[in-house]
Amino acid sequence: MVVLSKARLRDYYLLLRLDKPIGILLLMWPTLWGLWMAAEGTPPWHVLLIFIAGVVLMRSAGCAINDYADRDIDLHVERTRNRPLTSGRIGEKEALSLAAGLAVLALLITLPLGWSVILMSIPAAFLAGSYPFTKRFFPMPQAYLGIAFGFSIPMAFVAVQGSVPLHAWLVFVANVFWTVAYDTEYALVDKPDDLKLNIKTAAITLGRYDVAGIVVCYAASLLIWAWVASSLGFGPAFWLGWVCAVGIAVYHFMLIRNRDRALCFKAFLHNNWLGAALFAGLVLEFL
Repeated sequence: MVVLSKARLRDYYLLLRLDKPIGILLLMWPTLWGLWMAAEGTPPWHVLLIFIAGVVLMRSAGCAINDYADRDIDLHVERTRNRPLTSGRIGEKEALSLAAGLAVLALLITLPLGWSVILMSIPAAFLAGSYPFTKRFFPMPQAYLGIAFGFSIPMAFVAVQGSVPLHAWLVFVANVFWTVAYDTEYALVDKPDDLKLNIKTAAITLGRYDVAGIVVCYAASLLIWAWVASSLGFGPAFWLGWVCAVGIAVYHFMLIRNRDRALCFKAFLHNNWLGAALFAGLVLEFL
């Protein structure tokens, strides 16, 4: 029987990466994009709160599954060898049970949104749970992560409008490109360790074109956003946010161009502001 001591609760807190909210934020922004675009302004409050809670729950569950999948690999990576599961402070079954409990809770809170959203939450949970294992065989797991992180966009449209229009799928694709960009920056930090351990990442697959690949993904994401904004007739308010996002992407290139690991990690963290800039543009557009 597990005793919930203060030390164990802290290990749960660390396992779920609640001390590092960047993952929640990077998942939250596309969710908010989808909700604001679907509602053309502030969505119904109960829908907004359910989606926010779902983001926190599913990201936390994903972290637990990720650490279970990487428990042997993390032992050989300086940055991760002291994680609660890897170090043995939390058991494997315990971590899986915690992840399953959070995933079930995330599913339960979607019940008020209707069967269409409930059915969409099942593949969303599968994508989140299976992503950590793609690093063994898929040459660009960052793209798979982008699909998992962006699935909240069509879910948001179904919750608000009951269907998913073309521009929602385009924003979904834009999010995939953005995710590949920022998660490849993150992969550059661990690239030497991943090469030794034969882990698949976009940073390794792209080789010497890793930085160029990141730039292309940023450009593709922002150009798709421009296409969507133009087709929907967005005004200057959104374009101000878009220009800020472009400036942030250029700043990230300046950080990563020499592949300094600390600066690549800084660029990864700074993507929070790129997502926020686009969201701010949407909020201003629909005021």
